[in-house]
Amino acid sequence: MNKLALLLKREYWEHRGGFLWAPVWTCVTILAFTVFGIVTAEVVGRRSSIHMGFSLDKLRTSLDANDMIQAGNALDMVQLMFGAVTCLVLFFVLFFYLLGALYDDRRDRSVLFWKSLPVSDTSTVLSKALAAMLLAPLVSFAIATVAYVAFLLLVTIWTALHGVNVLPAIAAAHPFGMFWRLLLTVPVDALWALPTVGWLLFWSAFARSKPFLWAVLLPLLAVFLNFWFGALGLPNFDNLVALKDVAGRLLLSVMPGGWLGDDAWRSMSHAFDDDNVVRNFDPSRVYALLGTANLWIGAACGAALAFAAAWLRGRRIEVNT
Repeated sequence: MNKLALLLKREYWEHRGGFLWAPVWTCVTILAFTVFGIVTAEVVGRRSSIHMGFSLDKLRTSLDANDMIQAGNALDMVQLMFGAVTCLVLFFVLFFYLLGALYDDRRDRSVLFWKSLPVSDTSTVLSKALAAMLLAPLVSFAIATVAYVAFLLLVTIWTALHGVNVLPAIAAAHPFGMFWRLLLTVPVDALWALPTVGWLLFWSAFARSKPFLWAVLLPLLAVFLNFWFGALGLPNFDNLVALKDVAGRLLLSVMPGGWLGDDAWRSMSHAFDDDNVVRNFDPSRVYALLGTANLWIGAACGAALAFAAAWLRGRRIEVNT
């Protein structure tokens, strides 16, 4: 266990540019645009008596309890959006991290040093998988939460300068409820991500050059050929399994929240009207995914691919140069 913790620290320190600074700068950019929008609205409004969007001074006299509830629902959506944007950045970080996780060590021959240490190949691969499935998402989640708190502080100060008390809207929102609901999705995200984690680690261990092409082009080529055979009236896999869904699970499952269906996103588009955002992340709804075959078949395949990657790491250390 102590070795695994040290290996996880190694992954963090070697890749903190992606694990830490990528979500940090993403959130800083969002907050900077927020400040830019506030300053622009204030300057333009004062110089030309034009209100951009709405007047806070007029809003102060017309707010009622229902307006505060709608504002609270909107804040729930903003909290989700902070997480969603950092998750999008995290997807690209993890995708290329996993592709290079085992390949880069072979390319620069540092694998010879790491294999000289009393650490098994299984532990090494497991640490890289856990870094992608748990460590990086938790760091990103913490950063998005801090950024959302900073956003609330900015909005509170801005509205207070215009005599509007936004605290009832924050109270009508569910900041703590959303926090622990989103935190509880991390284990589900980890299980859902296993097919992509295993697939990318396998090609990172197997490919002697260009692991990206092997990992990405093979599923896309399979989907194209399957569609082409079907268009020609030849036998294809569509009668047995939706090959495009399999390819999607192999390539896109590392995206946090990728298990959310279209119905969930459509219902959250009405965030101003009710508590759809909170309800879609209710633990009973999120953990109902644990009862689906899609999750467990994908997790089993991903785990098998990860063990295959560990086996390959013990036998393949060369790359084409």
